[in-house]
Formats: sequence, structure tokens, C-alpha cells
Amino acid sequence: MKIAPSILTADFNILKEEILSIGHSDYLHLDVMDGHFVPNISFGSHVLSGLKKITSIPLDTHLMIENPLQYIDQYVEIGSSIITIHVEANQPLESICRIKASGIKAGISLKPKTPLEDLFPYLDKVDLVLVMSVEPGFGGQSFMEDQLEKVRELKRLREAYKYNYIIEIDGGINGTTAPKAKEAGVDLAVAGSYVFNAKDRNKAIDAIR
Repeated sequence: MKIAPSILTADFNILKEEILSIGHSDYLHLDVMDGHFVPNISFGSHVLSGLKKITSIPLDTHLMIENPLQYIDQYVEIGSSIITIHVEANQPLESICRIKASGIKAGISLKPKTPLEDLFPYLDKVDLVLVMSVEPGFGGQSFMEDQLEKVRELKRLREAYKYNYIIEIDGGINGTTAPKAKEAGVDLAVAGSYVFNAKDRNKAIDAIR
């Protein structure tokens, strides 16, 4: 299982040092929030524009925003390897097409209360499906174990229909919940507080991997 620490928990006053401290990461997870789609505001593309000068770790960008189509080009320009949008946001299909046309991987996500069936029209079009195991908007929440049923079903559907997406999970991942996520079929786990609150962050990443 690959690991993508969420820099939402990092200290942005010393962001370069924070990113250098998680060199064992497979991806850097960027939680972009607009204050409309979720009740919080995080950071925009301008703040993130220098990340590729700091690290070669691929950027996994999660757009928790109401109108992702308007902003996709900005997050392509900062060097994202993957951009994930929400099925509940405006124009999900158009957004996926725009991401793919930009030459990078497209992902789709859903909130915990959204039925998995809402993703079915997009599963043959995306490279990644992100299952939220907390309510999106704030870090440090407890893991919602019932969301692993979505992971199991996504794994079954991938095998049955030969889909090409990887399965990502975000929310409450730590040393206890990571094995459960891996057993259910998660390929990529986002971890924020567990990594950035650790004394040895690379050791924490290796432990949950």
C-alpha cells in the first residue's frame, strides 16, 4: 500500500523543512478547500506553486471545491500528477475530461453519505477513486470503518469489469486503521495527523505502509 501524507497538517511557516521530513512518501496529498463545498478554506494554487522546486514526490491534488472545472488548469500548472474531483461538485464529467485532456491522471471522490452508485457512470473513465473515511473539511477526525464496504465493492467492480482505477482512502489513517484499509483493498492511503505529529515521520510512513 502506498502512502500520501496530507500537507494540510504541516506547518506552512516551515513548509520546505516539513516536506523534506517526509521523503519516504509515495505522493504528497494536497487538500484544496474553497469554503463552499466544505466548511473550511485551505490553500490555493499560488501557495502550492513552488512545491515542485522543493520535492520530486508526485502531487496528489484533491479538489474539495464547488466548481472544479474553473480551476483545473491552475492545478495542472503546479505540477499535479493526479487531480481528483468530487462527484457531488458541479460538472464532474466535464472536469474529468479536462484533467485527462491535460495529460495527467483523473480521480473521483465521494463523501461518506453519498451512495457508491453515484460513481458508477465514471468508473470506466477515471484512474483513481478516493473514498472519504471522514467528513471532508477538517483533519484529525476519527476513521469511519463502515466506508471500507465501499472499498470492497470498488475492488469487486474493478475485477469484474476490468476497470483501471486505483483505490485511495482519506481520513483517520493510522497504525491501527491502515491494516484494515489494506485488507479491504486500498492501494493508496492518505495520512495527515498521524505522520506530521510523529517524532520520526519517515518511520511513521514506513509503519503504515
